Amino acid sequence: MSRSRKKTPISGFTLAQSEKAEKQAWHRAMRHAENQRVKAGMEPLADERAYSSPWRMSKDGKRYHDKSIIAESPDLLRK
Repeated sequence: MSRSRKKTPISGFTLAQSEKAEKQAWHRAMRHAENQRVKAGMEPLADERAYSSPWRMSKDGKRYHDKSIIAESPDLLRK
């Protein structure tokens, strides 16, 4: 796998390595709220985005790199 490269020159905006902890907290809050709604006899919400937004997380988007930037730093295409 040392020779594998990305086919699409795209990466995240920030230097954050992972959103794992944020996603765990988001889903934990969603499950808690949905369980409370079910216990109260209400319908569960279908929209999971009501509890959090991907724009509030540490990696909030992606961008494409120009070919000139890739020529200068080929590490952008590493997996």
